[in-house]
Amino acid sequence: MSNTLGDKIRNLRKAKNLTLEQLAEQTDSSKGYIWELENRDTRKPSAEKLLKIAEVLGVTAEFLLDESKSEPTDGVLKSAFFRKFEKMDESDQKRFMKIIEDWGSNK
Repeated sequence: MSNTLGDKIRNLRKAKNLTLEQLAEQTDSSKGYIWELENRDTRKPSAEKLLKIAEVLGVTAEFLLDESKSEPTDGVLKSAFFRKFEKMDESDQKRFMKIIEDWGSNK
């Protein structure tokens, strides 16, 4: 995986089997905007847009911007997961925690 923002977005999008249209729809963007992010280094997304893209791709915005890292670390993936978890409705969080507790007690 390359280290540029555009390459990271493209590679992560493809790894999740998302089309340009699907990523655009899920991030309230246009297909053309996503294409430009992937193919033109001159395009710089707003912080809000970058956070939406990172969330859909399962990484952090910090990872997308960090040109020294080409692959998301375990810490990046966990951080992205917990950000999604914190946005869940409280009842969904409780159900999720119950599933994890039940799963752990079956060992």
